[in-house]
Amino acid sequence: MFRVIFELLLTIVVITLLRGVLGIISKAVSGQANRGPSTQRSANQVPLSGELKKDPNCGTYISAATSLKEKVGGQTLHFCSKECRDKYVASLAR
Repeated sequence: MFRVIFELLLTIVVITLLRGVLGIISKAVSGQANRGPSTQRSANQVPLSGELKKDPNCGTYISAATSLKEKVGGQTLHFCSKECRDKYVASLAR
């Protein structure tokens, strides 16, 4: 009886270890396949470096590359969202 329980537990441990090792190997292989020479940036990637600009409405710092830009009085302002931009423009109109 104990031998059967021991063999079942040993089988579960071995299967778990094999799944882990195969998962690591498959991630490594798929990671290598995705690392081709790519000079284009996809739409959902955020640049990791660059100049930060302060949103004049909420004060959030946002990357100049991904911010919403609006010319106001000859000056380019950077906004974190459409809502902040709209609120700022609305406050100028009052």
